[in-house]
Amino acid sequence: MLLPLPLTLLALQATLCRGACVEVDSDTEAVASEGFKLGCISCKKRAEVPAIAVVTWYFKGSGEDDFSPLYEYENKRGLISDPRFDERLHWNGSKHTLDLQDGSIYILNVTYNDTGTYLCTFERILMYPNHQHVTNTTKLIHLHVVSKLTRGMASILSEVMMYVSIIGLQFWLVVEMIYCYRKIAAAGEEALRESEAEYLAVASESKDNCAAVQEAE
Repeated sequence: MLLPLPLTLLALQATLCRGACVEVDSDTEAVASEGFKLGCISCKKRAEVPAIAVVTWYFKGSGEDDFSPLYEYENKRGLISDPRFDERLHWNGSKHTLDLQDGSIYILNVTYNDTGTYLCTFERILMYPNHQHVTNTTKLIHLHVVSKLTRGMASILSEVMMYVSIIGLQFWLVVEMIYCYRKIAAAGEEALRESEAEYLAVASESKDNCAAVQEAE
């Protein structure tokens, strides 16, 4: 009956992990004529505080001097501001919520003209019981469009290290589970032996008392 306890803890841990927010940098190399996700994640420092966020994207093409409005997502609706991206841009971030933490967008049919710098901004209103607090977060993405995707050595090593870390963490978790299970089982056996010894002691004392009573009679 001790085995389900670690499994319950594992399920609880998995649930918590699914709800966590992790800021990950966006990829910066897109392949022409294919789709590409521009990632932009801004996690709240206080996850328990409700908030409303607006995500706005800007684009500065290669050779351009200034940023121009590209896309805005507010109240669960997106609006494309740059005609160069008409019918090629879709929201790929947080869904069914006003508390946005993932402001990613997806570009369809990438062209070489999409090469440039993308600016992602989060304007977040944290709603405390007695006041509201506004925060602003900005992220820059330098996108390069190529004919064929190439992977650098740093990217390969990073992916390998990620998988090694995941496997190592899982192995450590299994070892901890086995250790805890054996420790709990050993404690249960020790308690059982103590109970048995106490029972035998009581039985022996009762037997002696009965013998003494018979002698007195």
